[in-house]
Amino acid sequence: MATIDVFDLNKTKVSVMDISDDVFNTEVREYLIHEAVKIQLANRRAGTVAVKNRAVVSGGGKKPFRQKGTGQARQGCIRAPHYPGGGVAFGPQPKVYNLSMNKKARKVAIRSALSLLFKGDRITVVNNFDLEKISTKSFANVLNKFELAKTLLIIESENKNLELSARNIKNVKVLKADALNIFDVMKFQHIMMTQDAVKKVEGALTV
Repeated sequence: MATIDVFDLNKTKVSVMDISDDVFNTEVREYLIHEAVKIQLANRRAGTVAVKNRAVVSGGGKKPFRQKGTGQARQGCIRAPHYPGGGVAFGPQPKVYNLSMNKKARKVAIRSALSLLFKGDRITVVNNFDLEKISTKSFANVLNKFELAKTLLIIESENKNLELSARNIKNVKVLKADALNIFDVMKFQHIMMTQDAVKKVEGALTV
């Protein structure tokens, strides 16, 4: 079983924690990571963009002029695409972009992403995120002590002081363990999580 050091918010080592090899030290399957990220981003798309084609543009129910004898090309409707105010030809229409991935493969993808970060020494575990008060400056100092910049903070439950202290820090996001997702894991360069969050993630991802 793999182990990881546990620190307090002053970057003082307080203990060593056993972590599951199945979750944090498993085989990295990059193709599943790619597939899961692609699916998550696709499912975020609303697919509601649309333009009016000649069938839905108002007006134009009458032939603009007679078929023959005018010297002009024959026309059937003033709402054809080549007319000013006419419908758009081949424009975008509402579309469903949703893709799916079975639950087992999705869990394997997240385990692979966490293992990739762990093997790259990019996961930090702290004993807690208990802040005395809401202070962006104070929490920024904590990140500076750990020399972290683009960081995903994973907590086990709601923590208002942390969430409000971190919300104005660039490239930092606070996420509850039960909302862990592949896109955020891969987006941020480092993960900082509490011991309780580690246990909660292991419980959700263990086979």
